[in-house]
Amino acid sequence: MNALFKALNDPTRRAILERLRGGPATAGAIAEQFQFSAPTISHHLDLLRQADLVTSQKQGQFVVYTLNMTVFDELLGWLYQFKS
Repeated sequence: MNALFKALNDPTRRAILERLRGGPATAGAIAEQFQFSAPTISHHLDLLRQADLVTSQKQGQFVVYTLNMTVFDELLGWLYQFKS
């Protein structure tokens, strides 16, 4: 769960997750929306993948990233236990 909170702590990574809410995207398509270098975006995507917030699948010469909704469901379930 620590990797999850570390990933969510960064505003750029949260923005990437918001972008992926609209559907799967390649790293290049994601990078076009930010003022960061491709290696920086790749680093953010790697941290999101380590936290299982996104999945990646190689399609030809591209890697396509998708939200992993299972982790979000688990997080909501964990947070819900604190609601009185």
